[in-house]
Amino acid sequence: MGFYSQVIFPRLLDWSMSDPVFAKYRQELLKDVTGEVLEIGFGTGLNLAYYPQHIRKITTVDVNPGMNALAQKRIDESGIKVEKLLLSGENLPMSDNTFDSVVSTWTLCSIANVEQAIKEVYRVLKPDGKFFFLEHGLSDQPKVQVWQNRLTPIQKVIADGCHLNRNMQQLVAKSFDDIKLERFTPEKLPDVMAHMYKGCATKKVQH
Repeated sequence: MGFYSQVIFPRLLDWSMSDPVFAKYRQELLKDVTGEVLEIGFGTGLNLAYYPQHIRKITTVDVNPGMNALAQKRIDESGIKVEKLLLSGENLPMSDNTFDSVVSTWTLCSIANVEQAIKEVYRVLKPDGKFFFLEHGLSDQPKVQVWQNRLTPIQKVIADGCHLNRNMQQLVAKSFDDIKLERFTPEKLPDVMAHMYKGCATKKVQH
């Protein structure tokens, strides 16, 4: 992982994802988080301010050590204890059925083996545990999809592996049967970059 990924990109990401528009969606997503919490792709810690007050501790994973310096300031200002692990979401060290809630915001776009990562989310969730996700991905407009497919190779270089053209609904549905989902594009943002998937998937264990 080079200088751009560890030093420049975390600052660009922090600046772009601090937009007040995104804050509203973070708040809506995180208000129902309960119990033992895992956040994958913790990044610069922008979600910390939006967890419910009863959440006192979270476990986080992020593969980029350059995010930590920016995240630490928010951790210090937060009342939440954060156990940070420097690793990818594709291979989690936790036991099966560990967490009540797993959170992912704008993370699944950049994990190389995203299907494996979602399988891991399912595995570490307790029965009836919930996966809260807020991601951007493939538009529902065919003309936009053409541009998303064209631009993804460039986007992966600029944005540290980010894909514009992943259908997050289909990806989550490969591991979860019970999914509540909203798809939308925020006003004044381009569909090609900002078609959003905001949802909650529940681990319903078959008896």
